[in-house]
Amino acid sequence: MRSEELTSVLMHELQRYERKIELVDVGYVIEVGDGIARAYGLEGAMAGELLLFPEATKKLGREFFGLAFSLEVDSVGIVLLGPDRLVSEGDEVRCTGRILEVPVGMELLGRVVNALGQPIDDLGPIPYKQTRRVELKAPGVVKRKPVCEPLMTGIKAIDSMIPIGRGQRELIIGDRQTGKTAIAIDTIINQKNAEPPVYCIYVAIGQKQSTVKQVVETLKKYGAMEYTIVVSAPASEPAPMQYIAAYSGCAMGEYFRDNGMHALIVYDDLTKHAHAYRQVSLLLRRPAGREAYPGDIFNLHSRLLERAAKLNDELGGGSLTALPIVETQLGDYSAYIPTNVISITDGQIYLEPDLFYAGIRPAINVGLSVSRVGGAARTSAMNKVAKQLKLDMARYFELQAFAQFATELDEATRRELIRGERLVELLKQEQYNPMSLSHQVLAIFIGINGYLDDLPVEAVREFERGFLEFVNHRYPEIVHEIEKTKDFSEATEKKMHKAAQEFKAAFVARLEGRAEGEMSVAA
Repeated sequence: MRSEELTSVLMHELQRYERKIELVDVGYVIEVGDGIARAYGLEGAMAGELLLFPEATKKLGREFFGLAFSLEVDSVGIVLLGPDRLVSEGDEVRCTGRILEVPVGMELLGRVVNALGQPIDDLGPIPYKQTRRVELKAPGVVKRKPVCEPLMTGIKAIDSMIPIGRGQRELIIGDRQTGKTAIAIDTIINQKNAEPPVYCIYVAIGQKQSTVKQVVETLKKYGAMEYTIVVSAPASEPAPMQYIAAYSGCAMGEYFRDNGMHALIVYDDLTKHAHAYRQVSLLLRRPAGREAYPGDIFNLHSRLLERAAKLNDELGGGSLTALPIVETQLGDYSAYIPTNVISITDGQIYLEPDLFYAGIRPAINVGLSVSRVGGAARTSAMNKVAKQLKLDMARYFELQAFAQFATELDEATRRELIRGERLVELLKQEQYNPMSLSHQVLAIFIGINGYLDDLPVEAVREFERGFLEFVNHRYPEIVHEIEKTKDFSEATEKKMHKAAQEFKAAFVARLEGRAEGEMSVAA
């Protein structure tokens, strides 16, 4: 090669050469363990920023991140979004300038994902098109609208006495093994035929993997998984993942809310969520307060639950309804976390162990349960039949306690006890068996109008089942009107009375015939 050619090649290469300087804020791990790390450096790190661990990324085969949690004078406390065994002292940490985001959209429906939105159900990758920040500010008052549409749970006792509206936050509270998750799952199953549709997100925090698997199988069995996203952060996951899971699920629900659709999110449960946050905070040496929780434990749940809202019509009128679950210890609903969440939410459904063990399921304590905004969203049909039901039931339970010590009762009190006993029986409901609005209205109608008062208590459930079948076949126009208009006219009410009288006459005759047959067999 001649010298001229060599010179021209060198000149050409020099002209193409661009000098780029890439500045990266870097730190080094000085301490790691129990799902957290502390790093020196990272002077430009932001609160909540994603931090990249290059060495752990090589070992894992995909990007390994941590979350900047505590910004201190000479170090940064980091919660690790993955196994801490992959991070070692002295490892490099890099700022990314990004805030934690998760995939959102219709593509996630029917899938089980972890707290970072990554699929864990062996059904392949999720072809999502959008992501959303995990931590976002809740909509302000101006962007909201009062709760005005009902969210039907399919559970008679709730839809009649403690109604829930779309955009409401209704706490489900009670001891372990009292049916809290069952109410939430029944509500998800009942959204199958909801109009307009309600998309559901079930966030499992700190539970056994077998329990989460059971919930997923139940949702599949009843055809509910096709409109549901399950976010799983089981007890085997590090505490940071359990802490983030609730916010990730909320971000997925907000996608539907902000696009004019309706969503329901279940947090199961926030007690374990608070435990995970406490663990992370104590490991990062944040000052401990009452019950060793950090000072911002109230904000942890308030900023999460405030994101449930009914948006105004200018913003599409979408809604996100939250059903947080909180576990109590021996019925102590005045403990720290229960009182925090009670004060944040718009009402609570309190489940009592004594009622549960007495066979009253769902075991709702009517006196302590309340819905502060759902009444405005209750349908006209339900309003007509169940206006006084909650007060009647609360009075019955008080009278029942009083009647145990009374020797003689006046006639009015005796009648109230008789009706209350039958209403309690009527409001019992099998698990995974949500009822349509028309069937709920008809069932409560026969209870409050005294059609059950002179029947044996053990015959109430049989009477209810038979009456609903009878109306379906003989008076389908009643069911059609209630389902279509969410109301019933005076003429329809007369038909309801007529149907109840007709069926009762036949039912009583059948009962008497059965009793005579039993007597003849005994003889």
